[in-house]
Amino acid sequence: MSMFMRVALALVIIGALNWGLIGFFSFDLVATIFGGQNTLLAKIIYAVVGLSGLAAIALLFRPDEEAEEAVRTNRDTARNMDYSTEFGDEPDFTDVRKDTKQNDSKKKQ
Repeated sequence: MSMFMRVALALVIIGALNWGLIGFFSFDLVATIFGGQNTLLAKIIYAVVGLSGLAAIALLFRPDEEAEEAVRTNRDTARNMDYSTEFGDEPDFTDVRKDTKQNDSKKKQ
């Protein structure tokens, strides 16, 4: 993840925490720190957090980097499952069946 996306994500988290404070306690931390909702600095903070939210939308559509690395290195992951078994081919028991049938027929005689 690039540094820009990390900063954007951090600002989105700060904005989400501020909205949580507003929702649960009717307390706007940004407005309290910067002197009210209508001050220039508070509006800049709100705008930057909003732009960060738009930038963070790209994270939703970015493929999982771990999964892509796993596919590149051909590891066993959810996207690259290997359903084969470790046992290999099944043994051939036709000779055993023939011997058993011969032994059974000898016993009956």
